[in-house]
Amino acid sequence: MKRLNKSALAALIGLLFLLVAGTWKLSNARSFQLFGDLVHRVDTSEKVVALTFDDGPTPAFTREMLKVLKDKGVVATFYLNGKEAAVSGASVKAIYTDSHEIGNHSFNHKRLVFMASDDIKSEVERGELAIRSAGYTGPLTFRPPHGKKLVYLPYYLDSRGITTVMWDVEPEKSDEIGRDAGKMVRLVGEQVRPGSIVLMHLMYQARSPSRQALPGVIDELRKQGYRFVTVSELLKLRKPA
Repeated sequence: MKRLNKSALAALIGLLFLLVAGTWKLSNARSFQLFGDLVHRVDTSEKVVALTFDDGPTPAFTREMLKVLKDKGVVATFYLNGKEAAVSGASVKAIYTDSHEIGNHSFNHKRLVFMASDDIKSEVERGELAIRSAGYTGPLTFRPPHGKKLVYLPYYLDSRGITTVMWDVEPEKSDEIGRDAGKMVRLVGEQVRPGSIVLMHLMYQARSPSRQALPGVIDELRKQGYRFVTVSELLKLRKPA
């Protein structure tokens, strides 16, 4: 077997690097996937925005969030982990009883790339079962944990007619901004546009700055004339393909 010369080896390494980089970029893409229906925002002239919260439910912080939303008269969409929903059924019920929407965020919150197809399918179905078992009967879209998806996950969701929901505004993406409630409010106010989907995490102790930012985010968007809708309400505003 012939050994590769230095230039051929360099070309092969470069090709592998591009392949890995391209795969990573595809797995993180917010506005594109290989199969099925994906939305990261809706193209509309209406000043509407969907607030979405990932993870949980955790009883104490779920109650705190629901109180803020109720006091502000705002609806939102909660993307819940099935494992936590299974042991916090009362929190799931409290969410949908207050007219909020629930989405599936998998069962164990694992990155659903480079996993066996049966394991990916199980993560989706077990998450769904936990949410439905708590009595939720509304629409159920799916948000990939960590926003990661590649081939089989979009293919499986498409086979079931399930929409993948990403986001276009993420105030916690930068650690510096994510530690400062005021900076998060300003960032959302600057980046939001009609049809935006805002992603926040508020369910755990470490997310205290995000919980502090939530009332300000709502007030800022309302000051700009935005109306708050659930994800399924936002999807109804999409123009026909």
